[in-house]
Parts: sequence; structure tokens; C-alpha cells
Amino acid sequence: MIFELKSMKNSVPDRMKAVCVRPEDGSLSTRTVDIPVPGRGEVLIRMLAAPVNPSDLAKVRELRPEDAGGFIPGTEGCGIVVKAGAGLLPFLYLGKRVACSSHRTDSGSWAEYMVTTAGSCFPAGKKLSDEQAAMSIVNPMTALALLDMARKGNHRTVINTAANGALGKLIARVFSRKGIRVMHVVRTAPARQEMEAMGCSDILVSSEEGFEQRLGEWCRQTGCTMMLDAVGGGLVNRVLDVLPDFSTILLYGNLSQEKIQFIPPQLVRKNKRIEGFVLSHWIRKNGMFKALRNLVKAGRMIRKGAETRVQGVFPLDSAQQAVEVYQADMGAGKVLLKLTI
Repeated sequence: MIFELKSMKNSVPDRMKAVCVRPEDGSLSTRTVDIPVPGRGEVLIRMLAAPVNPSDLAKVRELRPEDAGGFIPGTEGCGIVVKAGAGLLPFLYLGKRVACSSHRTDSGSWAEYMVTTAGSCFPAGKKLSDEQAAMSIVNPMTALALLDMARKGNHRTVINTAANGALGKLIARVFSRKGIRVMHVVRTAPARQEMEAMGCSDILVSSEEGFEQRLGEWCRQTGCTMMLDAVGGGLVNRVLDVLPDFSTILLYGNLSQEKIQFIPPQLVRKNKRIEGFVLSHWIRKNGMFKALRNLVKAGRMIRKGAETRVQGVFPLDSAQQAVEVYQADMGAGKVLLKLTI
């Protein structure tokens, strides 16, 4: 059984516009496709806004040409539930504005409508704009999950790379409020000034001479043995040797797109570890109740001034341009797709 809003304003057509990936070159365009039907435990959402995240770019980049036909990008967004599949939770969400994350590769948030599980949706507070609600899952919940992991590991100081990005700034705010000292690693001097303007004091520029030695010395002085890394590749190669024994590098991104290279003694003899982090895996491991609690915290953070800066808003037809603008300067703020029907 499927429940549906009956008002003309929210009537659902048979077809929709969605972003697709051209298999020949990986570029983005839009096409008209059938609107998906929600199954048991699922909802159909009329999308209002969706951000461009590094994880979205990674999925597009890694997509095999033979899989491009049924793929619709978009990890998260904000919209109104217009159809509900069987189940109590989908029915309760009917007509509600929700923050949502995608659940299927063939139904992402870069489309006029998206089907996802009701458990991947959370009520969007009235005080949040569509844009801020659309960005209230991936980055805020990742920052809170990383905080949880740091606290469980008794890490009182951590290193945070790509610190001037949207997620990096959230990490700075969240960790400082909980008394965890952070070394903010950025790539350029202007980025350092940006972090200084936020009130951060421990900052290193990875492109400056002596970076590795200064980072290693800071770790020894503060007892830091955890690095939260969104860059990967060459940066990890550079700092692995100077990190103290028993250090953990937690990879949650790969902005450099380079391979990490190391020899086994770097890890084995000094008890160093390189681990990966994916938000969806953390949610499955820790349970939906904890995820929901973190989402409530995330909404509170945003209302208290931790809004994510937006550098541009584009229509769905301009998805390729939106991606190019975001890739050109991720530190300038998020880029969103504004979806109107």
C-alpha cells in the first residue's frame, strides 16, 4: 500500500528530471526518467535542495561506464515527503519537510524526486532554511562521529587536515567545545589566515618548508596520536614517519586522489595504524538511535551559528557547472543544487 498527498500543489507526475553521468567522459547532464515508487519502509521525497559533497565527486569519479546508465548522484538533501510506502514511519513522515540521505544508487538527491528509506530521513526544524537543512546530515554527523571516535580512544589532541573546508571548520568548532585541542593543517597561507579569523591558534601550512618536522614536534609536545585526514595520498606519505609511535591516521576522504605509499616497518615496528571511515558504516555499527541523537545535536549546532557557508546555488540543469565551481575552491563554501518543479 502506498499513501500519497492529494493536494494539487503536491501532486506527483510520472516523470522527473535527474542528473546523470555521461559514460563517455564522466561529465554531468540532466535527463527525464520515471519517478521511482517507494516500497515498504520507503518514502518518495520532492527535493528542494541538495549540496555537492566530496563524497559525491568521488562516486562520480569512480563510477564504471557500464554502471552509469542507472546512476543518479547526490548523497543528501532536503525535501518534502509526498508518498509513503507501507509502514508506520513512512506514513508519519507524509507531508513533512525532511533532511534526507540517499539509500539507492539509482535514486540520488540530484533529482526532482528521490526514493529512500524512512530511516534515512529526519525532520527538518522550522528554523533551518532548505539550504542548511540539506547539509545537516553528512558533514555535521561526520564531525560528531569523529568526535565520538576521538573520545572513545582517549585522544585529547588531534590533527585535522583540509581544516579550512566546510567539514574541517565544523570539526574545529565541535572539538574545541569539548576541550579537544586540534592542530589545523591547511595548504596555503590565506587558508591559515581564514582559520586564524575563526579563533584557531594551532595551524600549520603543509606547503611550507619544515612542515613535517613542526608537526612531529607538536605531536610529541601535546601527546597527539590521532590524525583525521581528508586528503590522503602524498600528505599521508609525508607525515607517516614523523607521527609518534602508536599513532592512528583516520582517513575519511581522498581529496588528493593519490595513492598512499608506505613500507610495512612504518606501521609494524612503531604500532601505527591507518584506518578508513565511512559515515554510513559508523551509523550501522552504532545504531539509528545514536545517529538520530547526533542529528538533533547537528541541528542545534547549526542554529547556534555553525551554519555552513554557501558560495553558490545552481539549478539542476547546471550540475556540471556547480561541480566545477566547487572543485575550483572548496574552501570558499558549499555549492548547492536548488530544485524547483
